[in-house]
Amino acid sequence: MKQPFGGSREQERAMSPRPKKKRLCCGQFCGRAYKPSGTPLQELRHIAIQEDELEVLRLCDFEGLFQVQAGERMGVSRGTVQRMLTSARRKVAEALSTGAALVFAVEEPPEE
Repeated sequence: MKQPFGGSREQERAMSPRPKKKRLCCGQFCGRAYKPSGTPLQELRHIAIQEDELEVLRLCDFEGLFQVQAGERMGVSRGTVQRMLTSARRKVAEALSTGAALVFAVEEPPEE
């Protein structure tokens, strides 16, 4: 059976992205969100920040590691660290400048 856009199911499966590599995260969240004081969490816009994004912020910005060193600690490449760091910094800057809540998203381990 022909799929929309001319691809077959086999091609679609073959073109799916590879599985996300396990990232080593040692830091822990302090609660489930970081938000402006005085406003209930339900009333704020939520910006989700992943565990690995928070970890890369901790390693590079708090501990002062270079991206290569952070990548070695997390078991990922420097390029991956750079992408996560850019994403995390953008989310933090957006939350701080707009008064949104940073909600810590924890990924569930994949079922086998």
